[in-house]
Amino acid sequence: MRSSHSLDRLATAFDDDRLVADAGLLLPATLAQHLGLKELIETHLDLGAVTGRANAGDKLLTLVISALAGGDCIDSADALRAGGTARVLGFTVKAASTLGTFLRSFRWGHVRQLDRVSRELLGRAWAAGAGPGAGPLTIDLDSTICETYGLAKEGGRDFAYTGVRGYHPLLAVATGTGDVLMARLRGGNATSGRGAGHFLRETIGRVRSAGATGQLTVRADSGFYVHAVVAVCRAMGVRFSITVRQQRGVRRLIEAIPEQAWTPIPYWISGGADVAETTYTPFAAEHDARAVRLIVRRVRPTPGSQLALLTLYDYHAFITDRVGETLELEADHRRHAEIENAIRDLKYGVGLNHLPSGKFAANGAWLAVQVMAHNLARWTARIGLGEGIVTTKTLRRRLFALAGRLTRSARRLTLHLPARWPWAVGFGDALERLRAIPLLA
Repeated sequence: MRSSHSLDRLATAFDDDRLVADAGLLLPATLAQHLGLKELIETHLDLGAVTGRANAGDKLLTLVISALAGGDCIDSADALRAGGTARVLGFTVKAASTLGTFLRSFRWGHVRQLDRVSRELLGRAWAAGAGPGAGPLTIDLDSTICETYGLAKEGGRDFAYTGVRGYHPLLAVATGTGDVLMARLRGGNATSGRGAGHFLRETIGRVRSAGATGQLTVRADSGFYVHAVVAVCRAMGVRFSITVRQQRGVRRLIEAIPEQAWTPIPYWISGGADVAETTYTPFAAEHDARAVRLIVRRVRPTPGSQLALLTLYDYHAFITDRVGETLELEADHRRHAEIENAIRDLKYGVGLNHLPSGKFAANGAWLAVQVMAHNLARWTARIGLGEGIVTTKTLRRRLFALAGRLTRSARRLTLHLPARWPWAVGFGDALERLRAIPLLA
């Protein structure tokens, strides 16, 4: 005999226009409205006379908020049109069928216009309390592979250095906050350092114009060990910490370091890691070559591993012009790996893992959309919740994916949210703080 409480007796009906899916998107939508994102788009993005040019602000915002809701493809945006969801977002949600046409209307110059939008947006968010102000700021420079399948995507047909087809965008991320300061799409066959000098120069100009007045430092791995990157840092008064490639000259210099110069550091194997410092002149053939600090960490291979049969130590070295204690600088350089958390959040927190179009410029616009969505999530946590780094997936589970119901009384809309929600207090406090930001439209 079936229980009266059996789920089989529960009827369902998709018939309520007042229900709101992902009602917590009210938070990032409020932040976007107070930062004037729609007006920035309409001011700086001009698609000309092409099909899909109309209502660019609404279309781009639809894509941004869809990414925050977990949408990793264009069709996912239609979920924002269900029930009363659109009424808590502050703009007109556009149909997915128009969004594809909109993205395909982009040319590379239009993608650069979106760079201007994200530049202005960063400055406004930092002025609202999310920025470093006069404090020091470290910029992590890296690239990532966005895998594609098949041969239909412009720029994504070629094999990347990892042996898979895909795109190879450049990324600059603020240490400690995970803000994506700048991103640029490149073809899959681009080397890590291709265009890195110009990209870094624009990134530094962007953070300076956004209000960062303190000392800037750039950290990067060996893929960015190129003269152009070091030259830009020196020209713009920025400190650098860059992993060097293990060329023969560098290796000989490292092996010549006397044994007494090595200082042990904590490691999971007792006596398994040491740090030392020497001097090295990178890019010696260049006219502006000068000697810098070369800090080296040596690590014993894992006992019993194949590498342990071939070598006594594995070396990791980087050049830097920073002032400070050797051990502190070495530990800080290793923290460059934290940029992988931001890359993971871009791919699996929003929608960078899937570049949907066959057009290169359309995918460049898609990258810009994901960066805006990612940053809105980070700023919602930092300004609204008063917390540091909170991943987009965590924010979605706790706040954005809330179910709600709209009612009207005395000509005022009320959004009813679930009783006994564990993070209800944080939601209310965040909404109050975000609404306190002066409207910048």
